[in-house]
Amino acid sequence: SLGGGLAEAKILSSIEQSKQVPFERVLYAIGIRFVGEIAAKTLARYYGSMEKVAEASMESLMQINGIGEVIANSVVQYFANPDNRAFVERLRGYGLQMEIGEQQRQAQSDKLNGQSVVISGVFQHHSRDEYKALIEQNGGKNVGSISNKTSFILAGDNMGPAKLEKAQKLGIRIMSEDEFLSLIQT
Repeated sequence: SLGGGLAEAKILSSIEQSKQVPFERVLYAIGIRFVGEIAAKTLARYYGSMEKVAEASMESLMQINGIGEVIANSVVQYFANPDNRAFVERLRGYGLQMEIGEQQRQAQSDKLNGQSVVISGVFQHHSRDEYKALIEQNGGKNVGSISNKTSFILAGDNMGPAKLEKAQKLGIRIMSEDEFLSLIQT
């Protein structure tokens, strides 16, 4: 086991605003071996709650995109341990979020499934981080640099001229903030 006491102390100190922390962060913070931030996010979205993750079978876990045998096995082993289950129950008692928030659930779609998006420039309606979250919630992937694999560029004001030129050369669609928002809201 993790030395539940140490992990618990660490979680409680790092989660002062514990009740605001989204479920995917809680899932990451409980310290399941090999479950990093990305895997935690994937599991949170797929199962929606700690209970469902805890009950997941190897077969079920391995059907998820991005979750391989190593992670699946680790999740099953973690929740097979009564100490870990007791630890998670204590955290539930402290009021930590054990399921995906309504907001995230509503926002989810697969409109951008399989698309790689580059964000560039300065935005009016949302921050860059909020746009990154919106892209992920709709099934897309944030990438840092433009390549021929880029699906489109979400372009704010003052997009760098080098990026613009590269995008035009590769024939990549440049989408404005408003176009992007109407795309994911329809």
